[in-house]
Amino acid sequence: MTTPPTPRIAIIGAGPGGLTCARILQLHGITATVYDLASGPDHRNQGGTLDLHPDDGQVALKEAGLLEEFFRLARPEGQEMRQFHATEGTLRFHHRPTEGQLSAPEIDRGQLRDLLLNSLTPGTVRWGHALQSVEGPADGPRQLHFTTGTVIEADLVIGADGAWSKVRRALSSATPQYIGINYLEAWFNDVETHHRSIADLVGQGSAMAADGQRCLFAQRNSGGHIRVYIIQADPVDWLARAGLTSQDTDQIRTLLLDRYRDWSPSLRRLITDNGGPYIDRPLYALPVPHTWESDPTVTLLGDAAHLMPPLGVGVNLAMLDAGELALAVAGHETVADAIRAYEATMLPRSHRMQTMLDGAAAGLLSDETFDPGRHDAG
Repeated sequence: MTTPPTPRIAIIGAGPGGLTCARILQLHGITATVYDLASGPDHRNQGGTLDLHPDDGQVALKEAGLLEEFFRLARPEGQEMRQFHATEGTLRFHHRPTEGQLSAPEIDRGQLRDLLLNSLTPGTVRWGHALQSVEGPADGPRQLHFTTGTVIEADLVIGADGAWSKVRRALSSATPQYIGINYLEAWFNDVETHHRSIADLVGQGSAMAADGQRCLFAQRNSGGHIRVYIIQADPVDWLARAGLTSQDTDQIRTLLLDRYRDWSPSLRRLITDNGGPYIDRPLYALPVPHTWESDPTVTLLGDAAHLMPPLGVGVNLAMLDAGELALAVAGHETVADAIRAYEATMLPRSHRMQTMLDGAAAGLLSDETFDPGRHDAG
């Protein structure tokens, strides 16, 4: 039997999942091209901080040959967690990482993205390619139509394009649904100089408080930055119902101060002292379970396959998916065989996690004592 020609592999999305997949494929001598809608690597802010776990994210980085470099960049001190009483502002729970603890070190999303991006062969990522649709027969080749009018052919299309995946439409009619919880993000820069009280409150990791109806969750990022997530149960159009847009910073602040009027003044500073606009981030999730009939030329990973609430598993699962898919492609005779083998593991795992986390976002508002494995607002 002759070895089949190397398949043309197109990965849609240059997030951690897509880049991890491309990196591991390249280590196995397999070429893949990553297409991303951003105009370049610095087109948009990459988001906050996240922790990578030993049984998923770190496993993928080891397969990618990047685990040691990750540990050089990561912040073990970021595993610190503080929980405060909402009204009194007093400390009720404080987790301090032990010396050498590396179970969930924090790293900025931008740093992780750059680590992966810089590990790839130059030219792997094609920026400015917003996918419009996947066309062609299931047995391939598939045609990828981009909004620029460009059309390329691929023998394997990997949807790593997140919550609103265009690749997913080739496999499933499912769309993310609003889960009734809203994040309003606020940024604090140069905190050691300009926001010293907030820096002291948050410490080197994360800090939170909740009263059963709303929550404040603060994360230390590298470079003197802190991000705060103002978490509430609201209709998806809550700002419009209040006659506001996301640019109405002062009016939003006034509304929030009224909603948090019974909270400690030290915690309310997480609402009042930000130097720029708030960013509205309603939370969505895919139906539980989300599945599809296996396709011999198209598959999904990460949020495109199993979008869940942001409770510490999203990027970790995306990277684990990516590593397993890349290894399946490297270890099977055909693309179709690789997809079936990958999905036979990925889909049951994602179903278990979807079921476990379905409705769990409401726990973000709980005033119960903090569960260290429950939160990752990054």
